Amino acid sequence: MPEDGDIGSRSSHAWPQVIQGGMGVGVSGWRLARAVAERGHLGVVSGSLLDTVFVRRLQDGDPGGHMRLAMAHFPLPAVAAAAERDHFREGGRAAGEPYKLLTVHGLDVSAEREALTMLAGFCEVWLAREGHQGLVGMNLLTKAALPNAAFLYGAMLAGVHVILMGAGIPRDVPAALDALAEGREARLKLDVDSGPLDDAWVRFDPARHFGADVPKLERPRFLAIVSSHLLAGVLAKKASGRVDGFVVEHHIAGGHNAPPREGAHDANGEPVYGERDVVDLAKMRGLGLPFWLAGGTGSPEAVRDALAAGAAGVQVGSLFAFSDESGIEPSLKRAVLAAVVRGELEVHTDPLASPTGYPFKVARWP
Repeated sequence: MPEDGDIGSRSSHAWPQVIQGGMGVGVSGWRLARAVAERGHLGVVSGSLLDTVFVRRLQDGDPGGHMRLAMAHFPLPAVAAAAERDHFREGGRAAGEPYKLLTVHGLDVSAEREALTMLAGFCEVWLAREGHQGLVGMNLLTKAALPNAAFLYGAMLAGVHVILMGAGIPRDVPAALDALAEGREARLKLDVDSGPLDDAWVRFDPARHFGADVPKLERPRFLAIVSSHLLAGVLAKKASGRVDGFVVEHHIAGGHNAPPREGAHDANGEPVYGERDVVDLAKMRGLGLPFWLAGGTGSPEAVRDALAAGAAGVQVGSLFAFSDESGIEPSLKRAVLAAVVRGELEVHTDPLASPTGYPFKVARWP
């Protein structure tokens, strides 16, 4: 086992103080993750719809050749060749030409579609890791379960150091990571409301793609994203395998938020959070696992306060989302920042914006 504070057997890095948020779709791309990792912190790529992002980059002509460079290192060359044949457009799409769409994931996804998802996860992590010895993670939404096992395996093939998952209860993920590292079939629970699929599992078997030559891989560390010390305690004790730490999100954090425990909403429809939604940091410390605080933590003072409270550091999203390296379209970044300067930006916690069913932060400006 690694020594306390060690990220894993492949690396002598201690846990970083800053985790860059894994924001999708395409916001936390490989360029942003690489830039953060090169500076000694944890750079994180988003797995949200990464397969679609990947094939659209190819259809846009793969500017700079980055996707094809990573594809050349994928351990299943026939998969990379098929992706290039089916999606790469020299010079990009014609004006007005729509993107070629992927079929959606299902419980009975084809081997070819599953392999493309693996390839997308591999390329994003491979590019984020290229040229430095820093730490790279991948963030996935627990609720978006259907493609997650294939993304995880692709990321592991590229040597991802850390997996971070929230927007749900990632109880099954640690065992899935164990299985994938050992070359066995992994299972992730599919949450459904009712009906014949109320006990459905997403299954992923590396042997489907590698046959008898399934590689043994390094198991990445796993950080669960939580907003409750109670949930952290349950995962620490009753998850399917080893949980290595937690990201503790305050309800002012961007992206997805947990619903308020009292279920209250104000006149504008925003969730109202109360004392029961405050995380007890003493109980977090009592779990004996590292944790990072998230939500309004993008300042030196917040980092000092987090360390003083016993945290290993902070996770920061919005500051990175509006950095030069993020995947948000530059003119949109400029418009938002200008609205902030003018005092015209409103951040609304919308209970209906996300298909996960979790409240989600939405920015509004004139």
